[in-house]
Amino acid sequence: MTETKTPTKPPIPTGELTLRTLAMPADANAAGDIFGGWVMAQMDLACGIRAAERASGRVVTAAVQEMAFAMPVKIGDTLCVYTDIARVGRTSITLSVEVWAQRYLTPIMEKVTAATFVMVALDSDGKPTPVPPA
Repeated sequence: MTETKTPTKPPIPTGELTLRTLAMPADANAAGDIFGGWVMAQMDLACGIRAAERASGRVVTAAVQEMAFAMPVKIGDTLCVYTDIARVGRTSITLSVEVWAQRYLTPIMEKVTAATFVMVALDSDGKPTPVPPA
């Protein structure tokens, strides 16, 4: 009796594509691996965009939780940052963030890291302000 294997679907990103950018040589170490801090900065930018849209105003990063890199990003990869609003509190917005690398000149997408970001809405004086209802 032969065993038939069911093909597994490749994993797909969760959330809304919020930011795409190209990993360039200035963002890499001597081995061609992109600095983790640069990747994290792109995640922060994406969260700022998504949270500001939801808050209809100014937001700042309050916390980053549980971030680990599964694989490197290389020069030439397109970094794709997906965000999902996980929770809206009185003044805060918690986002789940996934980063995928579209490998240079291929359709291959690989998840490289994920994290949870907490953003806080601010008023014009820089004080926390309630997030408006959706």
